[in-house]
Amino acid sequence: MNKISCIAVDDEPLALGLIVSYIQKTPFLDLKNSFDNPIDAMEFLEVNPVQLLFLDIQMPDLTGVEFARILDENCKVIFTTAYDKYALDGFKLEALDYLLKPISYEIFLESANRAKKYFKQISPANTDTNIDSAENDDYLFIKADYQVKRIDYSEILYFEGLKDYVKLYTESSIKPIVFHSTMKSLEEKLPTDRFMRIHRSYLVNLDKIKTIERDRILFGKERIPISKQYKDTFDEFVKKKFL
Repeated sequence: MNKISCIAVDDEPLALGLIVSYIQKTPFLDLKNSFDNPIDAMEFLEVNPVQLLFLDIQMPDLTGVEFARILDENCKVIFTTAYDKYALDGFKLEALDYLLKPISYEIFLESANRAKKYFKQISPANTDTNIDSAENDDYLFIKADYQVKRIDYSEILYFEGLKDYVKLYTESSIKPIVFHSTMKSLEEKLPTDRFMRIHRSYLVNLDKIKTIERDRILFGKERIPISKQYKDTFDEFVKKKFL
């Protein structure tokens, strides 16, 4: 796909400069402009539409949330803010992500990759019957590393339980995302037709299973055990798919 055209809006010069520098060193992003206020950004977008907007929330005259409400539906938003209290409002506006300052380049790149995946899915080359138009509604919110993150089900490989914490392994993350939860509560919230508990400590995305080796599922170099307690249920799932 072509580069993703974008702009950045933030009334704090240092924060704006940081986001601009991140965009400029990300190969698949194309920075068209940057603004220290939403009014100038709005005027620019009227004649220069872009695909993606990195947008601060707390700004004078017009907040980021108010600005996002009047954007063209083809322009997607990644919020960048120091306040997590607006996260729900942000995701109601179907923001692609919600990043809490200070933002590292690693976190920024994960979010940018999520945007890249989104635009690739909706590009004309991919509008066939294999793409579920409702796929982007299949996600969960987690709070990790002082940020509220939106994780699409399609990105998840598996979860690993650690008492009152859970490690989330995804296709795009360099390292697992650790957040506060229990495997039981997680299992209750996830759709059973897409996720299955295979061990006291592991819950996997069924769509991501590529190789099964004896009583283990292989995710790259990682081997996830299937315990006796869950083996019958898992074997039944495999049996239904077996040729």
